[in-house]
Amino acid sequence: MVLLSSNEYQDDTFPTNSSFLLDYWRAIPLFDALRHGCTGVEADVWLFEGDEKLYVGHDTASLSPGRTFESLYVNPILELVNLQNPFSIAIAESEPRGIFEQDPFQSLVLLVDFKTSGSELLPYVEAQLEPLRSSDYLTYFNGTSLIHRPVTIVGTGNAPFDMMTTNTSRQDIFFDAPLADMHISPTLTPEQSHASAIISRSANNQGQGHTGTEGLDSSMYDPSNSFYASTSFMRSIGYPWWFGTLSDHQLNLVRAQIRGAHERGLQARFWGTPSWPKGVRNYVWSVLLDEGADVLNADDLDEARDVLFARQGMEDV
Repeated sequence: MVLLSSNEYQDDTFPTNSSFLLDYWRAIPLFDALRHGCTGVEADVWLFEGDEKLYVGHDTASLSPGRTFESLYVNPILELVNLQNPFSIAIAESEPRGIFEQDPFQSLVLLVDFKTSGSELLPYVEAQLEPLRSSDYLTYFNGTSLIHRPVTIVGTGNAPFDMMTTNTSRQDIFFDAPLADMHISPTLTPEQSHASAIISRSANNQGQGHTGTEGLDSSMYDPSNSFYASTSFMRSIGYPWWFGTLSDHQLNLVRAQIRGAHERGLQARFWGTPSWPKGVRNYVWSVLLDEGADVLNADDLDEARDVLFARQGMEDV
């Protein structure tokens, strides 16, 4: 892969803090995302028996030998952060600079979706992140404080919470906690909140937010072990059937879940939002941002950036 000079795109790119782009299907997913100001990218990672490479793709049909976790993400990110941290800057500053020229201490989130067995995948993910770790480029929890660095790693999908939290002195792969289990609402009854949590747990089949969490209460999730709190929008909230808008009950669910994440110090993320029709998609994006969601999952880079920048322009007026 040909790497771009950091100044080829960062000088005029402003990071959009509410954006997260799901872009595994693009030819150069990392650079496409960065050019659009994304502060997060996702890698769907697969491990196969007898092969130490981690392949990247949404499903097995999209995998190919040249599209690996190291080649598409780890190595390019390492080179980009190195470009931002020449020896003179490293001496002058107490912490390394990130890849965004306009906001050098904005961390890039790499969301690693464990598509195969989490317990088998985790050691390989940890090993392949070692170049970033040894360069002190990974955000970590040191047992008492969260130490921010240019890159923040979050494990989702089948990422195993129990295995990820064994290192209490330096955890640098954070969990994607179950947002649907975090209702804090003055309008929803405990029975309603509990029912939604059970539905989420069953629907995810021990996937995102539930692998390795047996017997744990949602109060366990905090910034020492987790970064995002996420849920499927369609499973947890549902489609906006009410004339293309969300019902009062759906809005209350959104607010309750976001409030629950924020009170635990986590960033709220909804994945699986409607993608069509365009008007409904943009409406849902706007509602989520209005209600305080921290992350916007989107496939359409240009549309997502337009929505975010339009909102920022309105807020500046």
